[in-house]
Amino acid sequence: FFFRQDGYIDFMEYVAALSLVLRGKMEQKLRWYFKLYDVDGNGCIDRHELLNIIKAIRAINGGDHETSAEEFTNRVFDRIDVNGDGELSLDEFVEGARKDEEFMEVMMKSLDLSHIVAMI
Repeated sequence: FFFRQDGYIDFMEYVAALSLVLRGKMEQKLRWYFKLYDVDGNGCIDRHELLNIIKAIRAINGGDHETSAEEFTNRVFDRIDVNGDGELSLDEFVEGARKDEEFMEVMMKSLDLSHIVAMI
C-alpha cells in the first residue's frame, strides 16, 4: 500500500490500512508498521524513533514491564541492528521481527485492533 506523504490520511487510506492490519500477511504488516514508525521518512528507524514507539505502545496497552522502554529499545538494537549502524533498515526490521519473538509480539500489539473491531 502506498500512501500520500502529505501528513494527512484520507478515508481510502484509512480503509486500506485497516484492511491490511486486519487481514494482511505478516510481511505486509511489518512493512506497513515500518513506514508508520519511520517518523522522519528517511528509510530507517533510529533509537529515538523506536523508543518513542515503545513508550506509546506501553502507554496505550498499560501493564507492568520488567524492563524500561529504554532498556527494551537497547536490547532490540543489540539483537536486530545487524550492521551496527544505530538504525534499523526495512530489512533489519522485518527480519528482526521474524527472528525475535519478543520484538514481534510488541510490534503486533502496537496495532492490535481487536478491541475496536469487537465494538463495531
